[in-house]
Amino acid sequence: MAELDGVLVACRACPRLVDWREQVAIVKRSAFRECEYWAKPVPGFGPADATLAIIGLAPAAHGGNRTGRIFTGDPSGDVLYAALHAVGLASQPTATHPGDGLVLRGVRITVPVHCAPPDNRPTVNERNTCRPWLARELALLRPTLRVVVALGGFGWQASLPVLAAAGWSLPRPRPAFGHGVHVRLANQNIGRDVHLLGCYHPSRRNIATGTLTVPMLRDVLRRAARFAQS
Repeated sequence: MAELDGVLVACRACPRLVDWREQVAIVKRSAFRECEYWAKPVPGFGPADATLAIIGLAPAAHGGNRTGRIFTGDPSGDVLYAALHAVGLASQPTATHPGDGLVLRGVRITVPVHCAPPDNRPTVNERNTCRPWLARELALLRPTLRVVVALGGFGWQASLPVLAAAGWSLPRPRPAFGHGVHVRLANQNIGRDVHLLGCYHPSRRNIATGTLTVPMLRDVLRRAARFAQS
């Protein structure tokens, strides 16, 4: 996994994303004027033998693109890591920078698109170009993986073909995304199912509008933790 992450951070496959991530690092946000931005693809975070994978959307321009760690230093990460800590999956409730001491317990967090996109909206082509990275990451997790939590419809749609390619059977028609949706996927090659759970993305907008509440997020994560231990 460390080797994969090391190769990933050198990727420059999507010109629009490369331009944006580097432009943001020059212009910066006033609150982070003194920070040196990461401004490269952001790898996944968590142990290589995780039983639970959380798949989001993409790094935030002034979050992961600044700190170099996914969901770190932005409002979405504040909500996610606090919830992970509350259900026993993270060592602390805050995530500010890679050296802050945060440790994930049996959880690997990753994204379908590893570079910060303009307006937090990667294109379908950018998602597809980045897909091999997610496929390789899940392939490395396959010996231990028991649960996948997809954050938002984008994460859900990106996860399905990758899980199918890794040998897990998808029902037909393909399951639609929804908060709390649970699909059990069989894999005859390894003889172990994977539980796929849907969860609204902990974006600032979703939290502000009440589309996703902290109890809702914790409930999905608790369910995921139980499946991961079963």
